[in-house]
Amino acid sequence: MKGVILAGGLGSRLHPLTKITNKHLLPVHDQPMIYYPIRTLINAGIEDIMIVTGGNSAGDFLRLLGNGKDFGLKHLNYTYQEGEGGIADALSLVEHFADDESICVVLGDNIIEGNIRAAAEEYEQQEKGAKILLKKVPDPQRFGVPEIDCNKILRVEEKPAEPKSEFAVIGIYFYDSTVFDIIKTLVPSGRGELEITDVNNHYINRGEMTWNELDGWWTDAGTFGSLLHASNLVAKSGANKI
Repeated sequence: MKGVILAGGLGSRLHPLTKITNKHLLPVHDQPMIYYPIRTLINAGIEDIMIVTGGNSAGDFLRLLGNGKDFGLKHLNYTYQEGEGGIADALSLVEHFADDESICVVLGDNIIEGNIRAAAEEYEQQEKGAKILLKKVPDPQRFGVPEIDCNKILRVEEKPAEPKSEFAVIGIYFYDSTVFDIIKTLVPSGRGELEITDVNNHYINRGEMTWNELDGWWTDAGTFGSLLHASNLVAKSGANKI
């Protein structure tokens, strides 16, 4: 299995900080944000990794990370997303890297306390399809929310006014190689983006989606409030340190 970190976008919710740097290079406690998703993949036993970045600070990733030797990696791969086409659009750029293998995709601003090794090992036993990770949250309307019946996901609804469960779909996804065929069928949403929720619903409709509940805490770090929250959580727990 290969790993993909999506670290592009303009980070407009973090202006003016992101006028001068990429969001994923901002500090979370005492380390750059991008360190945490790299460690998430490595802790799951995934060391063949590509980072999708964008904007005017893309070269800073190379200056910071180099070939990944600080993480014990032999090599890091990079590619560039032009503009903001959405998560699924960014994912489409790694088709050549995936090379018909399954992939684990981590959004670059997602930070977890524990690890996803058990979920990764379970997914590798699947013959096909996808797996998503869920976490109970107090404000599911901010996220993609699964409707669940008898342990089966019926559908994922993006930012629903009336959530059908307490769970949020966190930004860690496992996909087989057909994900790229699915992305090619998508049409932009009202936001003008190719939505990862549409990808997940394709797998659900095919009966090829499984899920795990994440152990430990999880947060994104895409707003000033969540960036501070993430820093405080990491300071307390020392999660995912290199």
